Amino acid sequence: MNTLDSSVPKAQQPDWNLLRAFLAVVDAGSLTGATRLLATSQPTLSRQIAELESSLGIALFERVARGLRLTAAGEALVWPARQMQTAAQAVSLTALGQTQQLGGTVRLTASEMTSAYVLPEILKLLRQTHPAIQIELVASNRVENLLERQADIAIRHTRPTQGGLVAKRVGDAKIGAFAHVDYLKRVGGEVDLARAGDYDWIGLDSSNMILRGFRAAGMPVEREFFAFRCDNQIIGWQAALAGLGIVFAPVSVAARWPEMQLVLPEELVPNMPVWVTAHRELRNSARIRLVFDALAEGLQTMVVG
Repeated sequence: MNTLDSSVPKAQQPDWNLLRAFLAVVDAGSLTGATRLLATSQPTLSRQIAELESSLGIALFERVARGLRLTAAGEALVWPARQMQTAAQAVSLTALGQTQQLGGTVRLTASEMTSAYVLPEILKLLRQTHPAIQIELVASNRVENLLERQADIAIRHTRPTQGGLVAKRVGDAKIGAFAHVDYLKRVGGEVDLARAGDYDWIGLDSSNMILRGFRAAGMPVEREFFAFRCDNQIIGWQAALAGLGIVFAPVSVAARWPEMQLVLPEELVPNMPVWVTAHRELRNSARIRLVFDALAEGLQTMVVG
């Protein structure tokens, strides 16, 4: 009868939380960047990496001038760690998707303008009718990864391309070019596109979304065309309210400020599609399904023209 040799070291089963810390450092390239991904402290993260290396008996990273670099052993660990990450996410999604309890948290993500000026009214009605549901809102123009549970539901203006998602197009939001009446007085009372370069336009900084819109309309402008640039759309809107120039915004939002005047014909500015998206597993959750449907209905009423 064979017996196990007690002198042979037993394989360690690494803690998933330690592997999660490892993957965050891999993705960020540094401890500092990984702390932002995990919302933790650098000492805690350093301790987790050291604990993982100790449990496995290998060095995973080496320090270089620009941060950390994977060792050969660390490189070999990435793929199986990714497999564990995928499995853990699948378990989480399946468990959440099967629950029929309404009480709990739903995490949303939407653009800054939608988060600030559109969602509060919709969420107020939702909370009044379903007070057991708690809402977390990520106001961001970045496309959050629903497959990795960075959000449960996303409101976006492009059709999602990831597989495994449920997406509903609720319509198209009318977008217009607006300026404060005081600014219009300074430029002669109206805006003439034939002299587009004579005006102060408010655009985005790193995003090329508005640039693409101009080019699609036959005006191949460059980034420097915009006198004021900021990727935060709320700041851009506030700048226009202060009379800084011409800004693009949803017509339904701009209507709240009568001093903001439409300066271009609506047909010159393309509408913006509005999509509500969730992971398909989450549609099996009564809580997620209820919030998803409430958002779709509310957005049709408040945003879509």
